[in-house]
Amino acid sequence: MVLVLLLLQLAASWLVITGPVTDMLKNEIGESALHAAKTIAQMPTIRRALLARDPHGTIQEIAESIRVSIGASYVVVGDRNGIRYSHPVKERIGLPFVGGDTGPALKEGKSYISEAVGSLGPSLRGMTPIYDYNDDIIGFVSVGYLSTKVHDAIPPHLNKPFTLIAAMAAVGILSALFIAQHLKNITLGLEPSEITSLYLERGAILEAIREGVVAVDPEGRVRLANKAAVRYAGLDPANVRKDRNIDNVLPGAGLRRALATGEAEYDQERHINDRDMIFNIVPVFRQGTLHGAVASFRPKDELDRLATELSRVQEYSELLRVQTHEYSNKLHTIAGLIQIEAYSEALELVTRESHGYEDVIRFLNEAVPHPVIAAILLGKFNRAQELKVDFAIDRQSTLEDVPAHIDQVKIVTILGNLLDNAFEAVLDRDLNRRRVELSFTDLGNDIVFEIEDSGHGIPMDRTHEVFEKGVSSKGKDRRGVGLYLVRKALDELDGDVLISDSNLGGALFTVTVPKKPGRHATATGERSEARHE
Repeated sequence: MVLVLLLLQLAASWLVITGPVTDMLKNEIGESALHAAKTIAQMPTIRRALLARDPHGTIQEIAESIRVSIGASYVVVGDRNGIRYSHPVKERIGLPFVGGDTGPALKEGKSYISEAVGSLGPSLRGMTPIYDYNDDIIGFVSVGYLSTKVHDAIPPHLNKPFTLIAAMAAVGILSALFIAQHLKNITLGLEPSEITSLYLERGAILEAIREGVVAVDPEGRVRLANKAAVRYAGLDPANVRKDRNIDNVLPGAGLRRALATGEAEYDQERHINDRDMIFNIVPVFRQGTLHGAVASFRPKDELDRLATELSRVQEYSELLRVQTHEYSNKLHTIAGLIQIEAYSEALELVTRESHGYEDVIRFLNEAVPHPVIAAILLGKFNRAQELKVDFAIDRQSTLEDVPAHIDQVKIVTILGNLLDNAFEAVLDRDLNRRRVELSFTDLGNDIVFEIEDSGHGIPMDRTHEVFEKGVSSKGKDRRGVGLYLVRKALDELDGDVLISDSNLGGALFTVTVPKKPGRHATATGERSEARHE
């Protein structure tokens, strides 16, 4: 497209140049012809010969001599009646002048340039009258150049402009090709329409995603920040446009470090605008050159909530799986008892299983009127049955007063991980020694949970380090994540946890969560000791 436009522009330039050059050259030839005609008309010899009717052919001789010397196509001298006294073709002397343009010269005494078709063909001619000694018009002089000769004289005068335009065309074409290739390299080979589509799509995508996105150039100037980034980071759009330095717009995000090292960072926690954010930062390279960096981030609490919801779904799925497995075993047992006609034993098994499960559900409905917490406890009850662990919930426990500001999902995280930890702690015990007990109360200013097991316990010198990420209370082959999540959830609830020895022989975890916001709870062993007195 650029090449076509360039060629059109060069063609227009050629037309613009050739037109004036042609007109100028024709005007110059016409002026030369007129000047020659005037010179001839003022020659005394021509006057005398014309007045004497040129008995010796003097006019023809002089006219032909001048025609040859100036390179004209013809020099015609005529009388007042338009009869020729000279002509390049001698046979036409004495005949009327052809062209019909002698009127202004013979009648008005004007000198002029005209274009007409004469006996030799179309020509450009200079016409002037001849006066006698009394200033009366006695004839005319016409000096002309055939149009073909005029046209033949034009091309040599266009050689230089043509050479210049050709050179300009060559430079223009090469420049256009170079610029086109350069633009293709810059735009990754995309056409303008494709760039427009990508730009519009990019804008729509950036505003549609829920993650905050910030892009910076190699100098650390903010090039882009979507609405989510402005909202999460508490930015003022006006300030972002005014001061684009990333160190001022989003300090502590880590973008400056990514620009310095050229290394990507994933799932990094940063504290921005009084909130914990999870950042992913990727430097942008092209052909080995750093072009900037892009960061995407989202509030950590939102990701935690999604992770917890996923965990809850997994708990429900596990609950259904365990129930299906358990009831499948029970149904097979009942079917076997019926087949051997042990009807009383089958009825006793049905009654016992129904009573035990219904008793747990009835207790949870009365003591824990919070579906999310009740569901995790019921799920862990079924999980304990599958693992052959004796899981007992103190029937004196109550959990009715859970204030609205306490995130029940965090309670689920605490209970789920502590119970899983307790179940795993007793799995290497004999079946008759696998016991885990749970009690809880909401009396007083705190909500208190106690989980104890009959495992091997936790040495007192390790009671603090087991809550660190990657440290497990169950050996080197464990991942050490569960208790870290417990500690984290308690920190967010201003709660606390104490590890002590259990009367069952293993560990006792005492968890306290304050009911009033801003009041930090402190776990003590007094409740545990009082409970076991």
